[in-house]
This record gives sequence, structure tokens and C-alpha cells, in this order.
Amino acid sequence: MFGKAKPKHLVKGDSAEQQALIFLQQQGLTLICNNFRCKVGELDLVMKDGSAIVIVEVRFRQSEQFGGALASITRQKQARIIAATQHYVIINRLSHSAIRFDVVAISGDNRINWIKNAFQT
Repeated sequence: MFGKAKPKHLVKGDSAEQQALIFLQQQGLTLICNNFRCKVGELDLVMKDGSAIVIVEVRFRQSEQFGGALASITRQKQARIIAATQHYVIINRLSHSAIRFDVVAISGDNRINWIKNAFQT
């Protein structure tokens, strides 16, 4: 038995993350890790841009009807990303690194919107 198939929204999320990763690598960023999970949250992509550590939240929305991908990153979601980042920084001894929070929003027609410094701690 192989277990249950992944729900459709998770498959789309994985696909969007892969698409974002390829796009960011084409922009010169390098992958450090993906899907870092801890008890306070998850980091989709952790990348390096020069000397900066870039935490990338990837959002996919089929349409802009309900605000689109960017509107889905609430203050609460930002707080979870920041908390997970703090955990990541501590366990990897990166406290002296510059940290940037980016968002890659992908729409149903595969348009990519990369927002650098999307939010601050």
C-alpha cells in the first residue's frame, strides 16, 4: 500500500515552490534549504543572495478574485514566518547574518511577482 495521494492544493503548492525556486536561482540566489519546519511554523525556501539570508514565502492563487497571493500573507502568517526564522537562525548559528523576507507570488496563469523585503521583523 502506498498511502493516500497528496491533496490537490498541496500538490499545487509544491509545484509553485519548485517554480519559485527555479526562478530565484535564475536571478542568482542559491538554495540553502526548503520546507524547514519547526513547532512555530514553516519556511518555504531559505536562500542566499550575496551575504544575505533570504527567507522566501511562496504563495499560489488561482485567481485574484479574493485578493490574490499577496493578500493571503496576513500579520499572523508573517509572525509565524518570523518566529520560524528566529528558530532557524539560532539552530544554525546565523545570528550575525543579514536576513531578508521576500515573497514570490504565483498566479494561476504562472505570472511570478517577486517582492524583495516584503515585510520586516
